[in-house]
Amino acid sequence: MNKRKVLNKIRERRERRVRAKISGTAEKPRISVFKSNRDIFIQAIDDTLGKTITSSSLRLIEKKHSLKKEQALEKLAETIANDLKSRQIEKAVFDRGRYKFHGVIKKIAENLRKNGIKI
Repeated sequence: MNKRKVLNKIRERRERRVRAKISGTAEKPRISVFKSNRDIFIQAIDDTLGKTITSSSLRLIEKKHSLKKEQALEKLAETIANDLKSRQIEKAVFDRGRYKFHGVIKKIAENLRKNGIKI
């Protein structure tokens, strides 16, 4: 089998395994991270209603504030944390999706914690 297909299957299994254990509520939403080659998207989701509470992307932050990627990641996490705090939400569940918990995903989680969201 093609190496790329094998890696994609591994990622899909990891995503299903991680997602099966996580669910968000209105008081403790699920913070979902999606990473593409060009952008990073973060959403806070209430799974009981099936609605997105707040969302933002790295590209929006970079354009708005003309920052480098490292600083834009911090600003992205700060934006999401401030939106959640304005709705009196202090706790959340972190959904890393199919990505391993290192690199950019780990930095996002650390910056959310630094900005006062308990994960």
